[in-house]
Amino acid sequence: MNRAGRDRGVATCGEDGIWLHARHPAQARAHGPALFLDRDGTIVEEVGHLRRAEDVRLIAGAARVIANANARAVPVVVVTNQSGIGRGLFDWPDFQAVEDRIAAELSALGATLDAVLACPFHSEARPPYRHPDHPARKPSPGMLLRAARVLGIDLALSWIIGDRCGDIAAGRAAGLAGGVHVSTGWGREPGERECALSCAEASGYRVFAADGIAQAASAVPFLGSALPAATGS
Repeated sequence: MNRAGRDRGVATCGEDGIWLHARHPAQARAHGPALFLDRDGTIVEEVGHLRRAEDVRLIAGAARVIANANARAVPVVVVTNQSGIGRGLFDWPDFQAVEDRIAAELSALGATLDAVLACPFHSEARPPYRHPDHPARKPSPGMLLRAARVLGIDLALSWIIGDRCGDIAAGRAAGLAGGVHVSTGWGREPGERECALSCAEASGYRVFAADGIAQAASAVPFLGSALPAATGS
């Protein structure tokens, strides 16, 4: 088990292979909603397997949205698929260096992430990360469910923002209230938006579309008012 101390919380790649850095324990607050965020293409620019800290570029508005959630005492949780680790393109120390850069750039703008979870498993990964359909890899809900246990999150009140259909599908599978698909990152790829919007259900899972994370926040009830021209289904 690989552990690295941080100012708040402990970053851990556990025996199950899932990375978890949680800064605030569940007992620190009452159960309430969380804002789940994808990482690459949602809060930082998509570069294709981000492996170098110097390549980190925050997407416009990301820090402001996160700081807004911080001010409202809403936990902000990043859930990210990282098949680059499973494929051997980079390793956990590289991932940690990227996370440190993201945290530093967010902090400079008054924003803080409450937790980061990362899944390295993929059907084409090298052992021990090769898995045909790992329960933690989005669109499966494993990382969201883990975060809920660790941080004391009420999933039924929570929302997710992401650029892939798998992000929105993971939110539905975890029982979230809704998701917002953004057109940054992979969001403009053919079929991604249509797939994301198809995740809406009559049972109440709401799905909206937005240009980017700044606009997406307007669809999340605990962050702002409804999108004036949201596309949902």
